[in-house]
Amino acid sequence: MYRKSTNGWLKHGDFILLDLICLQIAFVLSYILRHGTQNPYANESYRDMAVFLAVADLLVIFFFESFKGVLRRGLYQEFATSVKHVILVELVAAGYLFAIHGGSAYSRISFFSMGLIYGILTYLARCLWKYRLQQSTKGVGKRSLLIITNEHTGPSAVRRLKKNNYERFTFAGVAVLDKNLCGTYMEGVPVVADAETVTDFVCREWVDEVILVFRQNAAFPRELAKKLAETGVTIHVSLDLSTEFLGNKQILEKIGDYTVLTSTLNYATARQLFFKRCMDIAGGIVGCILTGIIFLFVAPAIYIKSPGPIFFTQVRVGKNGKKFRIYKFRSMYMDAEERKKELMAQNRSKDGMMFKLDFDPRIIGNEILPDGTHKTGIGNFIRSTSLDEFPQFFNVLKGDMSLVGTRPPTLDEWEKYELHHRARLAIKPGITGMWQTSGRSNITDFEDVVRLDTEYITNWSMGLDIKILFKTVLAVLKRDGSM
Repeated sequence: MYRKSTNGWLKHGDFILLDLICLQIAFVLSYILRHGTQNPYANESYRDMAVFLAVADLLVIFFFESFKGVLRRGLYQEFATSVKHVILVELVAAGYLFAIHGGSAYSRISFFSMGLIYGILTYLARCLWKYRLQQSTKGVGKRSLLIITNEHTGPSAVRRLKKNNYERFTFAGVAVLDKNLCGTYMEGVPVVADAETVTDFVCREWVDEVILVFRQNAAFPRELAKKLAETGVTIHVSLDLSTEFLGNKQILEKIGDYTVLTSTLNYATARQLFFKRCMDIAGGIVGCILTGIIFLFVAPAIYIKSPGPIFFTQVRVGKNGKKFRIYKFRSMYMDAEERKKELMAQNRSKDGMMFKLDFDPRIIGNEILPDGTHKTGIGNFIRSTSLDEFPQFFNVLKGDMSLVGTRPPTLDEWEKYELHHRARLAIKPGITGMWQTSGRSNITDFEDVVRLDTEYITNWSMGLDIKILFKTVLAVLKRDGSM
């Protein structure tokens, strides 16, 4: 799922923090100008105003997107934007004073001088911080970009993207389609793939987005573009191309100083992602508290039956191939991974893309008795009640996972992925998702999982997340009630 790149709420947290600091400095200086060197926060009316000013500033930033495209704005445009922002904050603050009838307790001189000082400070802070950021030519962000180009255009494309790296990309490398240059460098960025290996590189490495940059008269790699679209990776196409490109959802934006046509499975606004992250943080905090309570009861039972670590950790593959370590309560014996190979013949998923058994003897307490009947234990209990999943709320707090998403595959499962399977990694993995609430124990065909996950990504909304969470709770309660 694509995040629209220049919305400032999440992208430009450093600018927001600087703006809040400038506002408070202006508030203090304006108070000193009117009342002398006293502490403005000791005055109840002014202290309340200081708190509200911070709220007002955040509201204006959020609803009017004050930092949208901030890195591309020139000095004059930044000045006009800063003035507009200051006026809006002052108007919101004036409305607050009117609503509480606090105008008589708050100095008009302080109020208007604060706006003037704030305007000067925030303009200077924005310009200086932009200058500092623009001096950095290295991609140091959390999103990786693969540059797909040809030998002739490549050096210029890499140079322009590095010079104008407004998005703060980490450069995954360069793929040169018309010549095998793997192992060499273009403007300091390694050439990592050619026409034959580029799709495999996208599938196997951490690549969030790709940009295709070619000369106008160059043949557009239509088949490659179709294959990349299958993977779910976000695709940017330089509009220097005259060739038409068809994709799922398309938007115009800028990458570096290129105007590009971006194609992706879906995209979310900064507001949507902000609310989704807030829901994740709130759910993560509650989940971590519940995990601590569950630990007090589950940990002794696990250790008695199978001495060893209480928590199970494993490297999983997350959004766009980025690896992370997942946490669970250990529900299997210590040698479970070694025994997995012996049990592959009993795997209910015939294509081998998932591992499901009707009765798994690796689970703590599970035994096959002499008469052939099956005996279950603590491991089966914590799995059937989903208690083993609770430590993943720590992954949610860390930002590796979300409450709702697609289940992250293991490394061996990921190695078997075909191009269209990678689409389910286009978003952050989740504790629950659409296929889990559609009868996860009955789905053994991996293509059905991919279909449901792709459907979730394509139709994503906050309402859908809430619906899935509600269905997850009902499903867990139903399983508990049936025991």
